[in-house]
Amino acid sequence: MGHDGSQLPLDLGARRDGAPLRVAGVDEAGRGPLAGPVVVAAVVFAPGRTPVNGLDDSKALTAERREALYERIVERAVVWHIEFVAAEEVDRINIYQATMTGMQRAITCVSHAIDVARVDGNALPRGLPCLAEAWIGGDARDRSIMAASILAKVARDRYMRRLHEQFPLYGFDQHKGYSTPVHLAALAAHGPCPEHRRSFEPVRLALRETAAMEATLLSAPAQ
Repeated sequence: MGHDGSQLPLDLGARRDGAPLRVAGVDEAGRGPLAGPVVVAAVVFAPGRTPVNGLDDSKALTAERREALYERIVERAVVWHIEFVAAEEVDRINIYQATMTGMQRAITCVSHAIDVARVDGNALPRGLPCLAEAWIGGDARDRSIMAASILAKVARDRYMRRLHEQFPLYGFDQHKGYSTPVHLAALAAHGPCPEHRRSFEPVRLALRETAAMEATLLSAPAQ
């Protein structure tokens, strides 16, 4: 869908002057976790053969492979951008709108170098400065989207490892904020940290339980 509301055909392949399209692949990481940011990346390669071998959907790659590809992508892309949307903003506008906002910001940052943005998924953000199209399953179909998925995933994983150094009780370096049994147990035992998403139900539940426990302690008679 373009910025004027029109849906672009999926076989759009060239500009009016016959030159190949300059495409930005766009993808996100971190919609589901209970903590940390949602991260969106946009990657633009020069038209023609993609200068990075071994690209795939980030979920199909090992962490080591993603790290190696990350360095090649940022070195060989014409332009790239990674956008972090903090947990506080996720809570304020909801995870869907936070993802759309991150995509809009990432696309805007590379819009000077592209003709069209190609977004993984079935929805596009509003207010884009360029034409765009949504590709369902794009991270398995388009190499620029694959590259964006790798940048977003690696950048978010690095962020969560740094977060673990600040809040080691939660194990962010292992589960990256997802609702694993270990994470849920730590959340129940210690309550949320500042990076937990208060709008997500397990975090709301932990907040209520923490508040109830504090209230009980305050109301208990002194020994």
